[in-house]
Amino acid sequence: EVQLQASGGGLVQAGGSLRLSCVASGFTFDTAAIGWFRQVPGKEREGVACFGNGDGRAYYADSVKGRFTASGDNGKNTGYLQMNNLKPEDTAVYFCAAKELAGTCHRMDYWGRGTLVTVSS
Repeated sequence: EVQLQASGGGLVQAGGSLRLSCVASGFTFDTAAIGWFRQVPGKEREGVACFGNGDGRAYYADSVKGRFTASGDNGKNTGYLQMNNLKPEDTAVYFCAAKELAGTCHRMDYWGRGTLVTVSS
């Protein structure tokens, strides 16, 4: 059974930092891409970052470049999203997703439950 569990969300002041974790099981993690997405009620889901565990490449939305860093630990089957200099507009439910045998994050295979990030001004 595939499982993805995102955690690490919370309430933080603008300018602060949070690190999200995504623990994965049930598929081969070290050849998968882990994507981070976010959604605000009433708005479309937005792709935030993607990390290819196989090649170590990361991709970011323009809105988070220079502030967010995606990474992965193949030994722990865990993906991370380090979020620095958070802004109120980063407030959303954040999801992690996985795509097997991939280095990019399109048409993800598996989705986890979200974790809420709230940034106060």
